[in-house]
Amino acid sequence: MSHNVTIKEGAFILGDAHYSHSRPQLLTFIKKIHAKELQPTQLIFMGDIFDALFGGVTHTQNENREIVTLIEEISNFIDIIYLEGNHDFNLQTIFSNIQIFKINQQPLLCSYENKKIYLAHGDYDGTLGYKVYTALIRNRGVLYILSQINNLANNYILNRLNSYLELKNDCKELSWFEEFINARSFSNYQCDYFIEGHFHQNKTFKLKTFIYINLAAFACNQRYFVVKSLKDKELLEEKIL
Repeated sequence: MSHNVTIKEGAFILGDAHYSHSRPQLLTFIKKIHAKELQPTQLIFMGDIFDALFGGVTHTQNENREIVTLIEEISNFIDIIYLEGNHDFNLQTIFSNIQIFKINQQPLLCSYENKKIYLAHGDYDGTLGYKVYTALIRNRGVLYILSQINNLANNYILNRLNSYLELKNDCKELSWFEEFINARSFSNYQCDYFIEGHFHQNKTFKLKTFIYINLAAFACNQRYFVVKSLKDKELLEEKIL
């Protein structure tokens, strides 16, 4: 799906930071950009930047208010592109000056130095059951009801969710990942590069018609990527905060 998005040389790309009060490193990164200690030409968020940020669920916005405010202020001087993930969605009610792309707008076709690049969080082609779940959980009516129940229960639902997420191993290597990628159908995507997050694997594969890149999770060692000129051997340069 094309939205006439142009990726800039020097853009910062990061995904899966899973920001929460128990994983505050993203706040340091955002503060450095806000203070112009780091100066990307563009900022591309690849989803799951927050462990829990849902438009329409006030508690998640209150929990993340400081970093949300900083990102909004950064958007006044840096172009920000945000691909929603499965932990952060319905964001158009939260961010007013950022290009937001929902799951049904992904993969997002972009251009860079006459090359075609698809960007996606990575969960756009899940099973039918997963697609039904993602549609329901993003439904404003469903979110409103869940938010009201959570408020009445003194944030019980979100506290349980946070406890579960803190136990997850976001840095686990998936032994089956290369086989999984080779088995996926990419026939609809004619491009030079296909970049996504979600799986946290930090691996690159040369497929039949394009180069596939799965990003490292920022939550694992605070890794992010800088877009380089295609004159270099690799499109992305890995950085560690």
